[in-house]
Amino acid sequence: MIEFVKKLGILAVVVSVSTPAVALQPLHENRTVIAGFYAIGLADMVRRNCDDISPRYLRAYNYLKALEKYALDAGYSPAQIEELTDNREEKQKLRVRIEADLAERGASAETPQGYCTVGREEIAKNSAAGRLLRAK
Repeated sequence: MIEFVKKLGILAVVVSVSTPAVALQPLHENRTVIAGFYAIGLADMVRRNCDDISPRYLRAYNYLKALEKYALDAGYSPAQIEELTDNREEKQKLRVRIEADLAERGASAETPQGYCTVGREEIAKNSAAGRLLRAK
């Protein structure tokens, strides 16, 4: 019996060593995660620049926790998640992308009412960002 257990243990080691681990793409390249952060960032910029729209904080928190669960379930570690959330360069890239998209849709410092228009459009579409906002 002991010989059998030893052989089973050796077999397990051989299989685990010979089976290649599936490499995960960097978290900052994961489309689902980036789309989620984009929605949160868009909603945040709209609510900060439009007094007619307020945030749904609890819904935003739950959305963020769902993104975290998605990343963990996909095989990312808590350290990898924290690394992304603390990454200033990635945050800046996302902010630039959101600002460019907002400007293309008519929302900028020169046209602040455009933020309200974008916010109402997102709410009407029931988009990920729109679900994080509420028209007053």
